[in-house]
Amino acid sequence: MDAIGLTVLAQQIVLGLLLGGLYGLAAAGLSLVFGVLKVLDVAHGELIMLGGYGTYWLFTLLRLDPFGSLLLVIPGMLVLGVVLYAVLFGFVVRAHEETRVKNSLLVGFGLALALHALAVQLWTADDRSVTTPYSGAVLHVGPLAVPVIRLVSLVIAFALISGLHLLLARWRWGKAIRATAEDWQAALLTGIDVRRAYLLAFAIGTALAGAAGTLVSVGYSISPAIGLEWTLKALIVVVLAGLGSMLGTFAAGLVVGVAEALSAAAFGGPYREVVGLVIFLVVLVARPQGLFGRPSR
Repeated sequence: MDAIGLTVLAQQIVLGLLLGGLYGLAAAGLSLVFGVLKVLDVAHGELIMLGGYGTYWLFTLLRLDPFGSLLLVIPGMLVLGVVLYAVLFGFVVRAHEETRVKNSLLVGFGLALALHALAVQLWTADDRSVTTPYSGAVLHVGPLAVPVIRLVSLVIAFALISGLHLLLARWRWGKAIRATAEDWQAALLTGIDVRRAYLLAFAIGTALAGAAGTLVSVGYSISPAIGLEWTLKALIVVVLAGLGSMLGTFAAGLVVGVAEALSAAAFGGPYREVVGLVIFLVVLVARPQGLFGRPSR
């Protein structure tokens, strides 16, 4: 491979890492909710969409910097997560653990349809994006061109994932969430308020989805139709990573992003989506617990 080919390959890897960081953040909330509550929120992509529209609204009406809007979007989505749990998913977790996934699929599909219809009414079906004075800024590192917005998004995504990791490791309720995810019955016997742990996990997962939506609105376009796409991306990353590690989820997102970027360079853009699905199927068959997950006992 000549120098030009190596440069193109390195450029694709860089772009894949930048996109993969966003995949990791988008999947972290879904992984947390599924790992703790044992429910599959298929409306996760719609929550990402809402976070993106929240940033777009704050930028359009208040001229608030999109990265600065995270200070409002994250608390707002946290509150929304509390409401959704109290109104919908709190009833799902009361069912037997074996039926939670089935019930959550029904609730999640209904929520996804409702949020999609609401977004169409509020913002129409047109694509929207947040364009700032620095949207086209590029950082040149040797022969490589790194979009500044995507680089900042990667740093923010890693910071949020690292913060969540520390929160779960050191915060009292973070430890309670981990204990509940491991064995909710044992956690209940030790005096942990399992319902509150469920509520906190779902609210944090929703807040992470909102943060991912903010980063999507800055680097890409948003529309009411992106929900399914981002739900599928998050599912692929969660399956690849397995449950049990937020940093592992972030790393799996990087792997998926690089794999898609390289496949797009080698075979063309339309094949990048196929690569993610192939990874999904191979990991399900070869290592069901994922790359970083714990084998089931």
